[in-house]
Amino acid sequence: MKTLVVEDAKTSLAVVCHHLERLGNIPVPASCGAQAIELFQSERPDLVLLDVVLPDMDGYTVARRIRDLEKPGEWTPIIFLTAMSGDADLEKGIAAGGDDYLQKPVSDVVLRAKIRAMQRIVQMRHSLLVLTRKLDAANQELKRLSAVDGLTGVANRRMFDEALEREWRRSMRQGTELAIVMCDVDFFKKFNDTYGHQAGDECLKKVASAMAKAMERGGDLLARYGGEEFSIILPDTKLGGAAFVAERMRHSVAQLKMPHAGSHHGQVTISCGVSAFVASPETSPEALLLAADQALYQAKQAGRNQVCRMSTAPAPCPAP
Repeated sequence: MKTLVVEDAKTSLAVVCHHLERLGNIPVPASCGAQAIELFQSERPDLVLLDVVLPDMDGYTVARRIRDLEKPGEWTPIIFLTAMSGDADLEKGIAAGGDDYLQKPVSDVVLRAKIRAMQRIVQMRHSLLVLTRKLDAANQELKRLSAVDGLTGVANRRMFDEALEREWRRSMRQGTELAIVMCDVDFFKKFNDTYGHQAGDECLKKVASAMAKAMERGGDLLARYGGEEFSIILPDTKLGGAAFVAERMRHSVAQLKMPHAGSHHGQVTISCGVSAFVASPETSPEALLLAADQALYQAKQAGRNQVCRMSTAPAPCPAP
C-alpha cells in the first residue's frame, strides 16, 4: 500500500514513515502542500496522511486540490494529522474532503488501526465498484437483447418502431427525406412446407445477414418486422437512393442461390417496396410505412424478386 505522507516537521515525517514501513507500507514523503499535490499526481497513492499546518498552504486546501484531481469514481482516503481536536476542526477537515484524523504525536498503535480500517473501506469500495460495473454491463446486455431479434440478430420490431419515431421527428425538424424499405421473402410459406421450419429459420438468418452486408451507412437500420418480413429505415435518403439500396439487398439475397422448389424463380428471393418523403404534421410514420407496403404489394403482383417504389404518401381517409 503506497501512502503519501505530508508533514513539514522533519522529525514527525521520519517517525510516521518509519511506522508505515514497519506496517509493510511504502511511504511517499512530502514537506509542503505544493510537493504533496505534485506527488499525488505522479504517484497516485492509496492513502494520504496530511498535516493540517503546512508552510505554503493549509492541509484543507491540499485536500480540496486532491479531490479535484481525482477522476470520476476514484477515491483516495485522506487522514489529517493535527494537534487540534476540537469539533469545529474535525468538521472543517471533513468538509474539505478528509475522511478521518490522527492526533499528533502519532501513536504507532492508532496509526495501525486507522490504516487497517481504511484498507477495509477501500477493499469494500473496490468490490462495490466491480459489482456495479458488472451490473452496468449486464443491464447494457439486457438492453441490447431487448432490441435484437433472437433468430436473425438484426433489430426487432420494438427497436424499429422507436427508431422510426425518432427519425420521423428529425426529418420534420431538418426538412430531409426519410425512406423506408419493406422486404418480404418470396413464397416463404412454401419454403417452410417444403424444407421444414428449421430450414426456414436458417433461411431467414442467411437472408438477414445478406441484407445487412448490403448496407453501408452506420445510421441505417435493418429490422425483422415480423415473420419473413424485414424493414429498413434510411434517414436523409431520397427515393432513388433508397431504391438503389433495396436493389443491392435484393441482389445480395439472390446471390445466396438457396434452392426453393416452391418458387418459380427456383431459389430464395425477396421483393421490396420503397417509399420516401419529408415528414410533416399532415403525414405520419404510419403513412410512410403504408406507402412502402403498397409498393411491396406492387412488387409481388408484378412477379416478385424485384423492387417497386412509391414516392408520395397515400391520401388520408376523408373524415366521417
